[in-house]
Amino acid sequence: MIAKLRGTVDSLAEDHVVLDVAGVGYLVYCPSRTLAELAGPGGQATLLIETHMREDHVHLYGFADPLDRDWFRLLQTVQGVGARVALAILSVLGASAMAEAIAAQDKAPLTQAPGVGAKLASRIVAELKDKVPSLAALLSAGSAVERAGAALLGATAQDAVSALVNLGCRRAEAFGAVAAAAREHGPDVALEDLIRTGLKELAAGPREFATAPKEGAAAPKEGAAAPKERAE
Repeated sequence: MIAKLRGTVDSLAEDHVVLDVAGVGYLVYCPSRTLAELAGPGGQATLLIETHMREDHVHLYGFADPLDRDWFRLLQTVQGVGARVALAILSVLGASAMAEAIAAQDKAPLTQAPGVGAKLASRIVAELKDKVPSLAALLSAGSAVERAGAALLGATAQDAVSALVNLGCRRAEAFGAVAAAAREHGPDVALEDLIRTGLKELAAGPREFATAPKEGAAAPKEGAAAPKERAE
């Protein structure tokens, strides 16, 4: 089992690097973010390796950051996520962005990866929520989520998250709703619009589970109580 390689970059391709280690060339598949950090041919590189052994091949997957390697392993515990899909996800999202998406149960960032549709993204955020040890601390320590939100969305979104929490929303849900609202309105959105749209997002619930009303069904009466949220 190969766990780490240090050597000279022989060549770089779209999805892999050939690393020369003591005269032996190792072909290592990497996320594009890892490949972008490597020196060009002739430069030195160190990669953490995940080895996949099959009957017909041995594949090496390399990462510059141990957190990316851990996410690579964890993503593959989700049904429908293999090594190539996991690499595609890690090519567009770093470890912190992955944690933010799962904490917020926000599938949109994952769908940026080739091969990841809305259904698979929903499954990933749902299944990994209880599998990531750091998420419990992230979700319970509100300031951690707020710091992540501030870095991602800015001070206005930070205020909107706090406002929704003060209205009784759970912080992770508030962060996800504000993130969706910010994507809808753009960077120059006013605080009031973020809060208003965030509340609509929360009222709508998870879009992947929403069903269209049957034809001819009566519209809910104005002032009628909203249906109770199903237990997760």
